[in-house]
Amino acid sequence: MPNPDPQRIAALQAVIADFLKKRLDDKIEKVKDDDADAPDRRTGLQQQFIPATWLEDAARRASQIQAVTHSLKPIHPDAKGTSLYSPPPLLPALPVVGSHCLGEAFAGDVVGNAAALDVYKFLKLEHEGRSLLALVLERDVDLAAALSGDAAQAQGWISAFAGLTAPRGRPASHTLAKQLYWPTGNDPHDDAGYHLLAPLYASSLAHRVYQTVQDDRFGEEAKAARDAKKAGEFSERPVREYPQLAVQQLGGTKPQNISQLNSERRGNNLLLASLPPVWRSVDLKPLLNTESMFPRYSRRPEVRQAVKALLAYLKTDPIRNMETRARRAQWVDSLTDEFLQLRAELRALPPGWSQSPDCRLDSATAHWLDPEGVEAASAAAGQPLPTDTPERLSAAFANWLNDQLRDPLPMGDPEFLEWRKRMHEQIKAEEREGRDDY
Repeated sequence: MPNPDPQRIAALQAVIADFLKKRLDDKIEKVKDDDADAPDRRTGLQQQFIPATWLEDAARRASQIQAVTHSLKPIHPDAKGTSLYSPPPLLPALPVVGSHCLGEAFAGDVVGNAAALDVYKFLKLEHEGRSLLALVLERDVDLAAALSGDAAQAQGWISAFAGLTAPRGRPASHTLAKQLYWPTGNDPHDDAGYHLLAPLYASSLAHRVYQTVQDDRFGEEAKAARDAKKAGEFSERPVREYPQLAVQQLGGTKPQNISQLNSERRGNNLLLASLPPVWRSVDLKPLLNTESMFPRYSRRPEVRQAVKALLAYLKTDPIRNMETRARRAQWVDSLTDEFLQLRAELRALPPGWSQSPDCRLDSATAHWLDPEGVEAASAAAGQPLPTDTPERLSAAFANWLNDQLRDPLPMGDPEFLEWRKRMHEQIKAEEREGRDDY
C-alpha cells in the first residue's frame, strides 16, 4: 500500500471543503433576514455542514441511492427492479453503437431517493481528472486520510460510498418493466429455444447522445459552421442536422424522480427518426437525350455541397498527412454514395427504359442503370453484355471529379487514380454483396 501523500491529502480536503462551503452558502442565502429564527437556522446549517458531520450523514444516506449506467425507472417510473452499474470500459467491444463506445469518459447516473442526490454530486467531484467515486472504488489511501483522521471511520465511509455501485438484492424485473423473448434456436415453435430478456435504459449512452445533439444544434462552433455553410465558406466543423427529431418527457414535472442525469436533461429524452427513405419522384425519370449520367448527377444538392466543400478545403493547401487524406476521403465517399444512390433510383424505373430510341448512354452505363432491360435486349439480339462495367464507370467518375476540381486546382493522373480506385472499390463491394448484376 503506498504511503499517504500530505500534499495530495490537503488538496482533496480543499476540494471537499469547497464543495461544502458552496452548498452552505446557497442554503444560508435562502434564509430571510426578517425571519425570527434566522440566526438559529444559520447556526444549525453551519453545524450541519461541518465536514465530519456532513460526511457521516452522507455515508448514512448513501444506501438510499444507487449509481447506475443502465436504469429501469425510464422504462416506467413505478417499476421496481434491478438497475445496473456496468462501466463502459468493462463491456465487450461490439461492432455496433452501444454503451461500450463511451470508454472512460462516461457520465454515471444515480437512482433512488432524490433527497440524497447531493451525496452523488459530492462523489462526482474531481481531483487530478479522477472523480471521488473512482477513488472510493480504488480504496485510495489519500482520500481516506482526507475524509477523516480516524482510519476506521474513514474506511467505514469509504465502504458506504462504494456501495453506490453494488447491485441491490437479487436481479429482479417487474410487471411494469418491459420483457421480450429472444430466439436462441432455429425453431420458432420450440418454447425452450428462447431467452427472456429484460431491457434496461442505457442512461449513460442516452446522456452522451443528448449532449452531442445539443452541441450540434445550439453550440457556438456549430452556429459558426452553419453560418459558413450559408456563406459558401469552408469550416473545419461539419454541420449535422437531425430531421424529425422527437423529444420524450421522462418523469413529468419531477424528472429527478427518474434519475440524476434525467433531471440534468430536464426530463428530455431524444428519439432519432428511424424512417425508410422517401424517393424523390421528380428524379425518377429515364436518362434520355443525354450521353452521360453526370449532368443529372451533378445537379443533386448533396453532390453540389460535397464538391463545394472539397474544393474549399483543397484550396487551403492542407498539409499532406493522414488527417488530410481522411478528411478528403469523407467528401469523396459522400460523392460515391450519391453516385450509387442515383443508380438505385434509376433502377426503380420499369426495366427497358434504356432501349428507347432517345437513350444515348453507352452500353456499360445503360447496363449498370437498367440491367434487366439491357440483358433482355442483348439476349434477343444475340449480343454479348459488357464485361468491364465497374472499370468504365469508375474511370468516368474520376474524370468527372477531376473536371470539377481542375479550376483552379491542378488535377492530374495521381488524383484520377485515387478517385477511380475509391469508386471501383465501392462498386465491387456492392457486387460482392449480391446487389449488382454485370
